[in-house]
Formats: sequence, C-alpha cells, structure tokens
Amino acid sequence: MDFGGGEEIAFERVGRAGVVTLTRPKALNALTHGMVKALAAALTTWATESDVAVVVVKAEGRAFSAGGDILDVYRRGKAGEHPVAFFADEYRLNTQIESYPKPYISLIDGIVMGGGVGISFHGSHRVISENALFAMPEVGIGFFPDVGGSHLLPKLPGSFGRYLALTGDRIRAGDIMASGMGTHFVPSASHPLLVEELASSGNPRAALAKFITEEPAREIDDGALHTISKLLSVDRFKEVIAGLQRAAPRDEFAQKLLDTISKRSPTSLHVTFKQIRDGEMLTMPECMQMEYRILNRMLQGHDFYEGIRAALIDKGSTPQWKPADINAVSNADVEAYFAPLGEGELRL
Repeated sequence: MDFGGGEEIAFERVGRAGVVTLTRPKALNALTHGMVKALAAALTTWATESDVAVVVVKAEGRAFSAGGDILDVYRRGKAGEHPVAFFADEYRLNTQIESYPKPYISLIDGIVMGGGVGISFHGSHRVISENALFAMPEVGIGFFPDVGGSHLLPKLPGSFGRYLALTGDRIRAGDIMASGMGTHFVPSASHPLLVEELASSGNPRAALAKFITEEPAREIDDGALHTISKLLSVDRFKEVIAGLQRAAPRDEFAQKLLDTISKRSPTSLHVTFKQIRDGEMLTMPECMQMEYRILNRMLQGHDFYEGIRAALIDKGSTPQWKPADINAVSNADVEAYFAPLGEGELRL
C-alpha cells in the first residue's frame, strides 16, 4: 500500500490489521516529514475501512524510533528556514493518534525517544519488550519534551513525568511499565506471533492475553521515587532547585538529580517545568497548541542550535547556554514562550 513516505516507512494490510513498519534502521527510525505525512494519511484511510479492526506500528532494527530528524531541523534553521511545517504536521499526527477511533498498538522493542514517543505512547496499547529504552532528552539539547509530552508526562504518578522531563534520564522496561506508560509487557521474540494473532482475530484483548508475561522489576528504587515525588511536586521550578539543594547533602539521589539538571539548558528547564505543570489541566489539542507556541520561540532562540551543535555536530563538547544560570531566566522570559501566535496558531 502506498501512502507516501518512500522507503522510510511501509504499510501493509494483513488480515484485519493495518500494519505500519518504520524502515530507517540505520537512522534509528528517526521521523522525517514524509514519514509523518504518510502515517497520517494511512490512519485517515484505515479509520473508515470496516475491515481494518486494528492498527499495529512496529519498526526495523534496534530502535522503535529515536526521535525526529533533528539534524535536518538544525541545518534548515541555521540557514534561516524554520521548519515549522514539519512540527505542525507532526503535532497534528500526535493528536490524531490520541483520539484514534480504533485500537492503535505500538510494539516498542528498543529505543523510543522524542518523536518516536509521539507516534506510540498516545495510542491505546503500548506493548513493551525487554529491549525498550525510553527517554525524553530534549532539555539536554536546548529544546523541550514536545510531541504531546505535556499531555503524557503529567499523568504519571509521583511527579515521575516531571523527573523524566527535567533530567532527560533513560528508563528501561520495568520502569516504563510501573509508571503506567506501558500497557502490556510482551517479550521481543513473541512480537511477530502477536502481529499474526492481531491480524487474524482483530481482537487486541484476546491476542495480547496469549503473549503477555510478567514484567521486569523497576530499576529506580523506592528511595529515589520518594525523592522525586517529594521534591518535584512543587509549584515553581526554582522551588525544585532549592529543595534539591537542601536535600543533596544527605540524599545521594537528590544530588544526582541536581548534577544532571545543572547540565541542561536553563531556559529549557524553566519552560519545560511550566509546560508539564500546565499540561495537567489541558486536553491533548490544547497541549499541542501550547507546544506549537513554545516550538516557534525555541526555533528562533539560541539554545536549541547550541545544544544540537554540542551533541551532534561537535560530538561531546559542552554547550554554552544563554543564559547559563538558572536564576538568570525571568518569569517574563518564560511566559514569552507561551504567548499566543495570532494568525500563526496551530490549526488542528
């Protein structure tokens, strides 16, 4: 089936399933604009086809999807062309998935970050394997956890979503499941059989019941979870820092959090904290409109391009954030990222 996307994404009708396969394994299945538009077109078509009972999304290689094609965004932005159209279509796709009328089943077998999270964790069924590795690492590159991060992360208990957003830390299968982000744990070796069963029956509940197994234990211990819940549940980002500083001398995990956060973009941290806090009270479409406002300002700023330079261009170098001090970011600076765009608002 050809919905576009070239050789980067494949579509099949297998029995009662519409099956999507991300086919850029060498690029860790990073999403391109063509992939986004093709997936949206397929979902639109399959939503109205009565013989498609379920949609299954999987990927080739060791990553489900490591994010968006951020290097392309960097190059275009440095050339003076801010690629907002890519993000607008991506955010529309995220919204489409969140409200999709049929079971949307993501088989997450490997790395899932950024844009990959956007096309998987908003769906009805998030099937996690032992190889799953989740992160929203955007604050480390001067960006923010977009693609619906403001809708997904606030739902996690014990301020765990704030922890993921403010640190960019990676978590594995046990913590993905325990946080509630994963809905079913199915070992990688059973994924092909699961697809066959879904295609045959069109019944996710019955199919998944045949293959789910006991999920792995959490890797983050109870003490760390208590620290996260206690110190990240405050109303202002500066209170987070103050609380971590008070706790750090006697709490090893608080010190670790403080050390990690200190390396992130101060602007991104402040904006991300407000984004995740505010998202708790917003619908998915409202979250995406908020994120689109932030995006437009981030693409016009300094830290995003500096973060990409340090991480991906001059690999391993230390980014020079502007401002470099968390305390130098004012409330007015933060609020400006959330201001309406007028005629430029995201149309869903």
